[in-house]
Amino acid sequence: AHWGASWGSLVAGVTLALLLSLVLSLAIGLFSLRVKAIFYAMITLAVASGFQTLASQLSDLTGGEDGLTFRNPEWLQPSFEPFDAPVLGLTVDGRLLTYALIYVVVWTLFLVLLRIVNSPFGSVLQAIRDAESRVMFSGYSPLPYKLSIWVISAVMRGVAGALYVPQVGIINPSEMSPANSIEIAIWAAVGGRATLIGPIVGAFMVNGAKSWLTVVAPEYWLYVLGALFIAVTLYMPQGVMGLLASARQRWFAAKGGAR
Repeated sequence: AHWGASWGSLVAGVTLALLLSLVLSLAIGLFSLRVKAIFYAMITLAVASGFQTLASQLSDLTGGEDGLTFRNPEWLQPSFEPFDAPVLGLTVDGRLLTYALIYVVVWTLFLVLLRIVNSPFGSVLQAIRDAESRVMFSGYSPLPYKLSIWVISAVMRGVAGALYVPQVGIINPSEMSPANSIEIAIWAAVGGRATLIGPIVGAFMVNGAKSWLTVVAPEYWLYVLGALFIAVTLYMPQGVMGLLASARQRWFAAKGGAR
């Protein structure tokens, strides 16, 4: 099965992804956020696995294991070239326009997140992250804040998924596997969990390694991914951005001492 090549299909897909992400994340978050640590991880991974199985079985709706294909609107198709000659040395085609659309959306969402982090709501979230019990003693109930940011993050992931399909042209249940969820968590761990830019850096690093290793030795990729996660957790818990921040602090301290 496939969706038609029109802007209406693209808008409908993104809208549906937002609505489903909102409803499902709200329902799942109401019970999963009441537990902590390993139990929380187990519930979320079990839900991902359950939805993957469900999507495989609902073949009339999802296309089953074959999935759904999607034809982009004309402007986003690789064969589309609005200019006869390169612009600033670049050949402007549908694929480049697709990347430009994704780029704009990513940085728009980044600015939204930056605004959230620097708001009173974001301050409470950071306090919950650092010392949830103290927040409770201060008279705040952590659950509404955790549920709110859970839903916001799910909606943003829905947007990411909706924009992933026009890039690759197909979506199937394997994209919902727990392994993909773990890989995304590793992006954040490698880049830096306590920063906004960290997961973006981690995504580039992990996917760069994946692109190379899956060509050279594809059977070892998951082993390398697991080892990378363990190594980062044990020896670089703040990720790459934390390592750079520490190096910068030491450099400024040494420079100040030299004076």
